[in-house]
Amino acid sequence: MNFQPNLAKQTDLAKRPDDFDDDSINLAEMVGTLWRGKWLIVLVAALFTVAAGYYAYRVAVPSYQARTQMVLIFDQSPLIDIASAVTGVSSDNPSINTQMEIIRSRELVSRLVDELDLTNDPEFNPALLPPSRFSREQIVAWVKNLIGISTPEAEVQTDEQVRNDTILEVQSAISTSIGRDTYVFTISATTQSEAKSALITNTLARIYQDDQIAIKIEGTQNAVIWLSERVAELEPELEQKQVEINERRSSNSLVSPEAIAAINAQSVELTGQIASAELDLERAQEALEILTSAVGQEVSVRAQAAQDAADLTTVNMRSNARASFGDAQLQDLAEAAAAGDPASLSRFDRRFELLLLQRTAERDELGQAISELRTQSDRLASQFESQAEELIAIQQLERERDATRVLYETFLNRLRETSVQIGVQEADSRVISEATGGRLVAPQKTRIVALGLILGLMSAAAALLLREAMQNTFRTAKQLEEQTGASVLGQIPRIPARGRIGTIEYLTKKPTSAAAEAIRNLRTSVLMSNVDTDAQVIMATSSIPAEGKTTTTIALAQNLAGLNKSVLLMEGDIRRRTFGAYFPEATAKPGILSLISNYGKHGADEGAPDTSNAIYSNPSLGIDILMGEKSSVNAADVFASDAFQKMMEDLRARYDYIIIDTPPVLVVPDARVIGQLVDAIIYVVNWDSTSHSQVAEGLRQLSSVNLGVTGMVLTKIDPRGMRRYGYGDGYGAYSRYGKGYYDS
Repeated sequence: MNFQPNLAKQTDLAKRPDDFDDDSINLAEMVGTLWRGKWLIVLVAALFTVAAGYYAYRVAVPSYQARTQMVLIFDQSPLIDIASAVTGVSSDNPSINTQMEIIRSRELVSRLVDELDLTNDPEFNPALLPPSRFSREQIVAWVKNLIGISTPEAEVQTDEQVRNDTILEVQSAISTSIGRDTYVFTISATTQSEAKSALITNTLARIYQDDQIAIKIEGTQNAVIWLSERVAELEPELEQKQVEINERRSSNSLVSPEAIAAINAQSVELTGQIASAELDLERAQEALEILTSAVGQEVSVRAQAAQDAADLTTVNMRSNARASFGDAQLQDLAEAAAAGDPASLSRFDRRFELLLLQRTAERDELGQAISELRTQSDRLASQFESQAEELIAIQQLERERDATRVLYETFLNRLRETSVQIGVQEADSRVISEATGGRLVAPQKTRIVALGLILGLMSAAAALLLREAMQNTFRTAKQLEEQTGASVLGQIPRIPARGRIGTIEYLTKKPTSAAAEAIRNLRTSVLMSNVDTDAQVIMATSSIPAEGKTTTTIALAQNLAGLNKSVLLMEGDIRRRTFGAYFPEATAKPGILSLISNYGKHGADEGAPDTSNAIYSNPSLGIDILMGEKSSVNAADVFASDAFQKMMEDLRARYDYIIIDTPPVLVVPDARVIGQLVDAIIYVVNWDSTSHSQVAEGLRQLSSVNLGVTGMVLTKIDPRGMRRYGYGDGYGAYSRYGKGYYDS
C-alpha cells in the first residue's frame, strides 16, 4: 500500500513570502471600513463635541481684545521754519517696523505696568492666584511626598522679580500691526476684561507719544547745551583774533596793498635804470679800452681809436655830446699834427690825454651810479618783503577771524532756534481711533465645538483606518486563499457551547446547526479534494495552539462516521493531550504509545497486535478514539519509528478513515513527521486571530519537508464580527440566513 501523502494541493507560499504584504490603497475598502465603524465614529465625535463644548462654555476663560489705531506723521510742518535739532521717524519699512518693536519694548511696557499698577493684577501676576490642585508643581510635590522625598520650600520672589515677570506677561498680551501700504498701525491688547484691554492700549499709545516728545525734548536740550558750549568757546576766540589784528594794524599803519604796490613799481623802475646804467658802463669800459690800447701809437692810430670810441658811445647822450665835441677837435689837430706841425702835435697829445681822462671819469661815474641804484633797489626789496609778510599775516588773521565769526554766528543762530523749539515739540504720531472696549476673541465657542466635532470624526476615522491597516489576521476565505495560495476547504463558525464537554454535546444534539453544516461542507471538500486518490488518512494541524484544530478534527470524524464509515480519531498531540477533556471516560485506556509499543514488539510473522485495549469506542459520536499518552520519549522520534508506520498500515486496513489531530507546526516538529504518512493535510487557521506571518511560516515549514496542504480551514468564525467588519456576505456569516435551515 502506498503511504505517500496527497500533494496535489501543495502551496507555493515558501517561494513567495512577500505576497502577504500589499501596500496598495483600496478606496472602496477604506470607505467600507469607515461606514462599518460609523456608529463608533458618531460616538467618538459626540464625545469630542461634548468635551469641546464643556471646555468652551464652562472651562475656558474669556479673552477680550481692544485696539487703538495710530498713524505715523512724516510730513508734519514745523511751527518754526528752522531745521530741527532732532530728526523724526523715517518712512522706510525698517524704521516703521522698528517703531512697532519700540511700542512693545520693555522700556515702554515697564512704564505701562507702573502706571496701571499691573503687578497687583492676578492676570499678569500669577503669584497672586491661589495654587491649583492639579498644577504641575503640585503634582510633582505630591509625588515626592508620596515616595518620601522632601520638597524644598518655594523661594519668595523679590519685588523686582515680580515686576519683571509682570512685564513679560504684559508684553505677551500686547501686539502691534501695520496696515499694508499705509502708515496706520494698530496696538492690540488681549486680557480677561473689556475695560482693561481698552485701558492698556490707550495708555500705551499715550506713553508712546509722550516718549516720542520726550526723546525730541531731550535731544533738543542736549543740542542746546552743546551749542551753548560751542558759542561760549568761540566768542573769546573771535575777540582774541580781532585784538591781534588791531595790534598789528596799529604797529604797521603804513602797511597796505597800495603801499606795497607803489614800492613794487619803484622797484621795477629802479631795475630798469640799473639795467640801462650797466649797459652804459659796459660801453664806456669798451671805449676806454680802445683808447688805452692806442696810447703811444701814431697820431692817425690814436685819432682812429678816438673815433671808434666815439662811435661806440654815441647811444649815450651824455657821453655822446662830449665825445662829439672832443672828437672834432681831435680830428682837426690830428690832420695838423700829421702835417708835421709840432704845436698841433703837442695839442693833439694833450687832447688825447684829456679824452682818455674823460672816458675814465665817465666809467667811474657810471659805476658809482649803478652802486647807488642797487643800494636803493635792495632797500625797496627789503621794504617790500617786510610789508608783504606783515600784510599776509594780517590777512590770515582776518580770514581766521571771519571764519570764526561765521561759525560763531551760525552756532548762535542755531542756539536761539533750538532754544525756541524746546517748548513746541510734537510727537511723530497721533491717535486716530481710541479703544472704547474689548471684543470677545476667545474662546470662539462655535469654532471650538466645530473643531471638537471635526477632531472627533478625524480621530475615530484615523483609529478605524489604523486598526484596519494594522490588521494582520484572516477574516475571509478570500483573504486566506489570496495570501496562502491554497484553497479554503471549510469555514466553521464558533460553536456556541460551554467547555469541551459541551462541544461534544452540541455536535450530537445539534446535527443540523450551522456549525454541523460547515463541518459537512468541510468533509465534502476534503473527500473531493483529489478525485484520483481517496483521502483515507487525514491530518489536521495549525500554526499555534488554540486555533480550533482539535474541535475541527472531532467534528470531522463525527461527520465521516455519519456516512456509515468506520472512523478512527487519533490524538497525535501526545505532548498536550487535550482529548481527555473531550472524552474523560476514554482516559482509562492505555493509548497510542502503548499501541505503538505493541506493534514494535510484534514481528512481521506474528500478525497485528490486539488494539481493543487501546482504542475507545464513543457511541454518541460513532467513532473510535485513540488517546494520547504521556511519555518521556521524544514524540517526534516515536512518530518517525517503524512501529508507528506498521501501526498506520494496520489501521488503514481496519478503518475507512483515520483523522489525526497533530500539534501546531510552529511549536514542535511532530506534524511534519506524521504528515509523511497521511493522504490529506488540512491547515486550521483561527479567524481574526492567527497572523499572516504565523501561517506563512507554518506552511513554509511543511513545504521544507515536501509536504503541501490539501486545503485551509477557517475556524471560530464570529458571524457578528463578520458583519461588523463588512463581510456579511461571506460564507462564514451565513448563519444569519439560517433560520429555518439550521438549529440554533
